[in-house]
Amino acid sequence: MLHKSKIRLGISLGDVHGIGLEIIFKTFKDQSLFDICTPIIFGSHKICSDYKLAIEEKKISSNDIRSIQDLKEKNINILEKESYNHKIIPGEPSVNSAKIAFDSLKDACEALEKKEIDVLVTAPIDKYQVRKSVPDFIGHTEFLESRFEGDSLMIMLSDKMKISFVTGHIALKEVTDAITQDKIIQKAQKLNESLKVDFKISIPKIAVLGLNPHAGENGMLGIEETDIIIPAIEKLKKDRNISIYGPFPSDSFFTKEKLKLYDGVLAMYHDQGLIPFKALSFSKGVNFTAGIDVIRTSPVHGVAYDISAKNIANEESFKCAVISAIEISNFRNS
Repeated sequence: MLHKSKIRLGISLGDVHGIGLEIIFKTFKDQSLFDICTPIIFGSHKICSDYKLAIEEKKISSNDIRSIQDLKEKNINILEKESYNHKIIPGEPSVNSAKIAFDSLKDACEALEKKEIDVLVTAPIDKYQVRKSVPDFIGHTEFLESRFEGDSLMIMLSDKMKISFVTGHIALKEVTDAITQDKIIQKAQKLNESLKVDFKISIPKIAVLGLNPHAGENGMLGIEETDIIIPAIEKLKKDRNISIYGPFPSDSFFTKEKLKLYDGVLAMYHDQGLIPFKALSFSKGVNFTAGIDVIRTSPVHGVAYDISAKNIANEESFKCAVISAIEISNFRNS
C-alpha cells in the first residue's frame, strides 16, 4: 500500500537509444530515495526490461503496472500505457525511439493533469528526431508551457548558482532584437517569485548580466545596457521592490566569491548563462521549469548516444533532478 505522504515521482523515459533509462535505473540503486518518493516510469515494460539487460542491472527492483492504483513502494514502477514492438539499438538516432520518448512525456503530463503524480522528472530526448513526427515540438519547456497554467521560466540549478535567461531557444542573431525592457522585467519578476516560492528565499538578491562585452563599457561597446537593461533594473527596484543589481560583465561574473553574493542570476541569452553553468555544475546541474503550476526538473545533459548501454553514464545530474523536484514540491506545500 502506498503511503500518502510520499511524493509520487513521474519519470518520462527519454530516448531509449540514449542513456535515459541507464541513469534512471542507476539513480534508484540509492535505496534511500525510496524513503522520500515512489518513482513511476511512463513507458513500455519490454523496452525497460531490455535496457536493464543491456546494462546488466538485473538486481534493480521494478514493478510492471498498467494503472496508477497498482504502485508499489521500494520499487521502480513502470506504467505501460502502450506496448511497442521496438528493438533497442543503443546509440542510433531514430524517429521511432524519439516517438516513444514523446509518447512517454505525453502520458506523464496527462498523469500530472489528473494529479496522479506530484512531480515530473524528464530524461533526455533528441529534439531533432522528435520533430520528424511532431513538427511543432521545440523542447520540454515549451511543451509543458502549452499544457499547463502559467508562463514558463527555465532555471538552471546547482549548489553554485540558480540562473535564468531573458531569451531562450532562439538563434544568436535574433537575441538583440528580442531583449526588451518588458521582457527583462517579466523574467526578473518570475525569477524573483520562484526564488521565494520554490526555494523559500524571503528577499532574493538577483544579479543581471549585461549583453555586450564589459556590459557595454558605458555605451562604447553597445547601447543595450544604457537604453534597455539599466532602465529595466531601475523599474524593478522602484516599482516592484525587487533586490536586483547590475548589469555585470559576464566575462568576470562567474567567480566563487561573486556567485555567493546572489540568490539568482538573470542572463541575457542561452549560451551566456549555460556555458559557465555547465562548466561549473555539469555533473550535478538541474534544469527546472519554473513559472507553471506543475513541477518539472531534468538533468542538464543530452541523450549521449556515444556512451549508450555501455554502463558508464554518470547518473548524478538525474539524481539531483529527482531530489530537487522533491524539495521544490515540499517547499511549495509548506
